[in-house]
Amino acid sequence: MANIILLVVCLMAGVGLRKNGRFPSATPAALNGFIIHISLPALSILHIHNLKLDPALVLTAGMAWLLFGGAWAVFWGAGKVFNIGMDTVGALILVAGLGNTSFVGLPMIEAYFGKEYLGIGIVADQLGSFMVLSTLGIFVATYYSSGSVSPRQMARKILLFPPFQALILALVLKPVPFPGWAVTVLEKLGSTLTPLALVSVGFQLQFGAMRTELRTLSVGLAYKLLVGPALITLLYVALLGATGTVVQVTLFEAAMAPMITAGIIAIDHDLNPRLVGMLVGLGIPLSFVTLHFWHMFLKGI
Repeated sequence: MANIILLVVCLMAGVGLRKNGRFPSATPAALNGFIIHISLPALSILHIHNLKLDPALVLTAGMAWLLFGGAWAVFWGAGKVFNIGMDTVGALILVAGLGNTSFVGLPMIEAYFGKEYLGIGIVADQLGSFMVLSTLGIFVATYYSSGSVSPRQMARKILLFPPFQALILALVLKPVPFPGWAVTVLEKLGSTLTPLALVSVGFQLQFGAMRTELRTLSVGLAYKLLVGPALITLLYVALLGATGTVVQVTLFEAAMAPMITAGIIAIDHDLNPRLVGMLVGLGIPLSFVTLHFWHMFLKGI
């Protein structure tokens, strides 16, 4: 419950700071820079270092890749058919294609399934959502913000992306035990991600513009909260015959709200920040309702 309250408080704090005019208009850029260069790398090093790899969790790790691939296909096609701007298509792919599998996902797993299944959520987040964001997510953000990108530029963009560098460092350091002070420092730095990200999103949240973005907002949230998870469920359960609590938790993670960090990357690349803010700002509270019904459905699998 504390995590959920923190989400609301930080989001509203961002809205309030914009309205009272005490913070400069460039505040989101500064917050986003800190998140990308400090908060995300710290979390990556900490969690990847401690992650225990298990071949049985391939479906869990693969969920985010499939969800993102589906979003790419759906929104790319919609962009062609309905002549949607590249910045909007990129925003939809990035934000509606990745779920908040950590800060929202882990508390929800604990609440609905129990603490013993939190490891599944960590695998879904670190080997799924986070790795997708650090690779394909950066490609999408770069391509849809610039209109074109060469393989060399793309490779450079990914290799110089601080969280990706941290990911490589974490894998290299896996055999090395971290001293207690290092773990504490990484935890403290990583804990800044969600509050700062939500303040940044809230600062740019403008519900007055909802009418102009209503169609794309509805489509994006429908994919993230309903259609995308339904497609993964069809693949895993109906086609692959997967069953059990591990699969239930994996599919539950697929139904999480849009990923806050993906929203930060989209805003940093100027991919329709107004739409991104509404996807995250509305997607999180709306997911509390949809997740309840997903849980009821998944318990029957």
